[in-house]
Amino acid sequence: MNLVQKVLKPKAHTLSNGKTSLEPRSLALPITVLVLLIAWLGVDMTGFNMEVLVRRGDQFFVILNNMIPPNTGYAQHVATPLIDTIKMSLLGTIIGAAFSIPFAIIASTNIVKSKIVIMISRTFLGILRTIPTLVTALIATFIVGLGATAGTIAIAIFTFSFLGKLLYEQIETVSMGTYEAMEAMGATKSEAFTVSIVPQIMPRFISNTLFCFEGNVRHAAILGWVGAGGIGLIFNEQLAWRNYDNVGMIMLLLFVTVFVIETISRYIRDRLI
Repeated sequence: MNLVQKVLKPKAHTLSNGKTSLEPRSLALPITVLVLLIAWLGVDMTGFNMEVLVRRGDQFFVILNNMIPPNTGYAQHVATPLIDTIKMSLLGTIIGAAFSIPFAIIASTNIVKSKIVIMISRTFLGILRTIPTLVTALIATFIVGLGATAGTIAIAIFTFSFLGKLLYEQIETVSMGTYEAMEAMGATKSEAFTVSIVPQIMPRFISNTLFCFEGNVRHAAILGWVGAGGIGLIFNEQLAWRNYDNVGMIMLLLFVTVFVIETISRYIRDRLI
């Protein structure tokens, strides 16, 4: 018996009643082969060349070295766009989180029994999630013009679709005992939901919103590439002009900002959960 047959052959176990039970066949080997095949096809289709990466990879460090030391005098030009980026992220996160709540409710199978409503709401959220934030920002610039408003809209749409999915999945896992008992006592669906389900989902929802806000600050940093305002505008500008010392200052201030936000957010999340 060869190695493949040994791996695929199901193991037999004798039970206490004398009967024999067979374990399910292991899928580890075929899955591994499938993953390796997909990886090989990916390398072949994309033309990935490790030799080029090894030979030219040092160019990354050449550009990085040009950013060090950063131009501290350029910090005064970064402050206002950085604040705009934070405001875009905060406002977009709040708007998206607020609109995600009603959509998550109507997308939850344990709250809404209409399969059509659930399908439409989930399909809508799914379509929005497939659109990259950069593309959404580009579309928004055609609608409302260049500036932070377009970036805020893009962030709000991403937050709405992201939190909406997480929230309806969370609602579907809560204990429905209290909700059903309140409905049996004559409470409306909204009253039963507010009293019995909201306390169960609110800590996790706030935690997910804070996590989303952290990511939105980073996402907002590149929205300026399509004219959606924020720090991305000057980031793209300085890269185009090859002012790498200024780029280094932008990245340093952005790193500090994200680190501070993540630290505060992590502290709040630890107190919620």
